[in-house]
Amino acid sequence: MKFFKNRVFRSIFRNKRPSDRVGRMQVIRQNFFLHTHPPIIRRHALRLRYTWCAGGITAFLFLVEIITGILLMFYFRPTVEYAYHDILALRESVPFGILREVHRWAAHLMVAMVMLHMLRVFLTGSYKPPREFNWVIGVLLLVLVLFLSFTGYVLPWDQLAYWADTVGTNMLRAAPVVGSEGPLSPEIVTESNDLRWWILGGEEVSNETLNRFYILHCVALPALVLVLCGVHFWRVRKDGISGPL
Repeated sequence: MKFFKNRVFRSIFRNKRPSDRVGRMQVIRQNFFLHTHPPIIRRHALRLRYTWCAGGITAFLFLVEIITGILLMFYFRPTVEYAYHDILALRESVPFGILREVHRWAAHLMVAMVMLHMLRVFLTGSYKPPREFNWVIGVLLLVLVLFLSFTGYVLPWDQLAYWADTVGTNMLRAAPVVGSEGPLSPEIVTESNDLRWWILGGEEVSNETLNRFYILHCVALPALVLVLCGVHFWRVRKDGISGPL
């Protein structure tokens, strides 16, 4: 077709299709989407029983979460007055109401797959040099995924969500340094300016609390996860594919 031969289309790809190993490595290094993958992978690292595909499945589930989450944002209003009713409407009235269930179950699976992925990395010694830094990035991603799960759990604003928010934020009072009742907390940290107060947006759970959890769940935490995922994939590219040397 003439379209695939014109100058605009050919400018998308910097290299022609190679036939030798050196050419294939050059294509990978100069392609935006492929450069995160190592040009050389050990044969044993491709075995399903070795990797369980846990990292790739986790990344896929996060993509599902982003797509379904964006669609859910069209119907959900983060206010105490409407939040619970919008959740019911998503299940009963909104077309393709299964989106909420897909989002919820994909979140549960993502938490499980992150843990399985880290377990596999630990058991196979893939955290050892030169991959120690990437292991730290993985731990941070695990923490962020757990925060994403908690903030999403609060958004329906039913009784379970309300008391989960209440108990979870009360625990922040005992946080070191930043909690008003925590160890090593300076005298200037009080109930009106500690971490719990900033998360709640006041002294008690309110509409401001729901709004802040909504922003954390839909904007701040996903952005951090995307940045750390980029670093994580880049370090896999630089340090070599998972597995002991």
